[in-house]
Amino acid sequence: MREYPGQATGMEIAKSISPRLAKEAIAIKVDGQVRDLFSPIESDAPIEVLTFKDADGREVFWHSSSHIMAQAVQEIFPGVKLAIGPPIDEGWYYDFEVDKPFTPEDLIEIEKKMAQIVAENAPFSCEVMGRQEAIDHYSKLGADYKVELLEGFEDETVTVYHHSRFEDLCRGPHIPQTGLIKAFKLTSTSGAYWRGDEHNKMLQRIYGVSYPKKGMLEEYLERLEEAKKRDHRILGKQQELFHINEEVGAGLVMWLPKGARVRNEIENFWRAEHLASGYELVYSPHIANLELWHRSGHTDFYSDDMYGSIEVDNREYQLKPMNCPFHISMYKSRRWSYRDLPMRWAELGTVYRHEKGGVLHGLMRVRGFTQDDAHHFVAHDGMEEELIWILNFCVHILKSFGFSKYDIYLSTRPEKAIGDPADWQRAEDGLRAALDKAGLSYEVDEGGGAFYGPKIDIGIKDALNRNWQCSTIQFDFSLPERFDLHYIDDEGQQRRPYMIHRALLGSIERFFGVLIEHYAGNFPLWLAPVQVKVLPISDSLMDYAVSVTKKLQDAGMRVQMDDRSEKIGAKIRLAEVQKVPYMIIVGAKEVEANQVSLRKHTAGDQGVMSIDEAVTLFKDEIDHKGLEEQ
Repeated sequence: MREYPGQATGMEIAKSISPRLAKEAIAIKVDGQVRDLFSPIESDAPIEVLTFKDADGREVFWHSSSHIMAQAVQEIFPGVKLAIGPPIDEGWYYDFEVDKPFTPEDLIEIEKKMAQIVAENAPFSCEVMGRQEAIDHYSKLGADYKVELLEGFEDETVTVYHHSRFEDLCRGPHIPQTGLIKAFKLTSTSGAYWRGDEHNKMLQRIYGVSYPKKGMLEEYLERLEEAKKRDHRILGKQQELFHINEEVGAGLVMWLPKGARVRNEIENFWRAEHLASGYELVYSPHIANLELWHRSGHTDFYSDDMYGSIEVDNREYQLKPMNCPFHISMYKSRRWSYRDLPMRWAELGTVYRHEKGGVLHGLMRVRGFTQDDAHHFVAHDGMEEELIWILNFCVHILKSFGFSKYDIYLSTRPEKAIGDPADWQRAEDGLRAALDKAGLSYEVDEGGGAFYGPKIDIGIKDALNRNWQCSTIQFDFSLPERFDLHYIDDEGQQRRPYMIHRALLGSIERFFGVLIEHYAGNFPLWLAPVQVKVLPISDSLMDYAVSVTKKLQDAGMRVQMDDRSEKIGAKIRLAEVQKVPYMIIVGAKEVEANQVSLRKHTAGDQGVMSIDEAVTLFKDEIDHKGLEEQ
């Protein structure tokens, strides 16, 4: 506990703790609210000094960097109109209205100007203005986008931040001075519709990153290069895994034979694990009567994500954006007792979402995808136990694919919510208990739940430590009410079941894209589209190579034989490029000894052995999914 007379600022508090902290301080969190270091603290409150190590501190740092870049663009391109410049997961962007797209040469000039602004070590300051005063001010400047934003605000006062010769409408907070930014890089440009609406004007967006130390930028750029090498769109084309073509339609994925093999393995494993763990599998149609979507609330809350209706027998039908209403309809097909619950129904259901063209991205953002969906219908007294079961099942599946690091968030009741607060509390307590008993660390997003229930979100960390939102365990107090769901309790009374939505992989398409990038296309043996390549050294050894290939096929391996009249070095190089996990080299000595020479992708020679020994080795690695190597 520290006490400060009068109104201490965040910077004064940081200095009182240590000179080093004061040097690294970016902002301050007062009673959970992030504020400028120069703002006074007027009453007792829990206080946290933020540095770049803190997520909130990084957001402030990157937001301030976007302002510095906007100043540079404004000074190089007089007449440019500023839109918005928020921080993102790693770095920031700013949108501009300019006469023509930015070029690589423009980015170099902007970086030079940014360096000059940083060198000024100019302080950031905040000005409070009346909303109408700000509208008049920005109208005179011709800042159309700022005026449009202001007209949508409800607050009577707004804040404008200044530094150097620049000002911007902004809620803040910001770093103390520009000189804190020691290293930065403008990474790319793109077109972006104002407010993400394709009916609005196309703006030009510049992305950038910045850090308080030069070494951090160097590390980021190395990661960026590695990420480019792992880009699933590039590897997907090189390895002939999937195809997306404008002639068919943007955001619609076609699975090529090799990609389909991987998908088949993912789905077979998914089905087997679900059935073995107590789920029942269901299937639902791709369209449904529009009235179903009215009743579920999708036409009220998700209409922007739904495609237009189609007419069948003089009635309107809708392509499904979700599977939930079908599973609910199945539940209502008969009466259930508390003895029947929990009911666990899972489906690999293909759904369709009306994504805007500007956000489509390979497999990561598509318009048609297969969601690995499940719904649990649970009796009141079994809720906590079921949540623990679901969470353990999710972690088991994710670990089987090689993911053992997670970012987990528990989102609680928002201000506007439906349902009994007591039910919310029980649900949140159950979610907490599940996380605690699983020994998983998590953050609480207070008030971040949907209006219809609290949830757990699990983000998986890939080989580059990037986070990918994956599993969701979501309570729903709305749909059981809308569809009047019941079960009969142990006293013969009707009770409303708890309903839990559970997406595990998220979507097969997106998860497959994550797998490609996580493994850089080097799939573990159990997932690889081609697991083994048989490489005869010469044509005279072809009969033996064919027999080896047949034995591997009979053992259930996905195997190919390279029967081209090429030197063995060329065959090995091609197999390495294709990232085939194992190669079997067939030479005269191997034929004579009735053995094979085994070679592993990127690891080289593994020795000589019998074909039965090789099969045993492969089977063992498949059974363990190669996890001991990670």
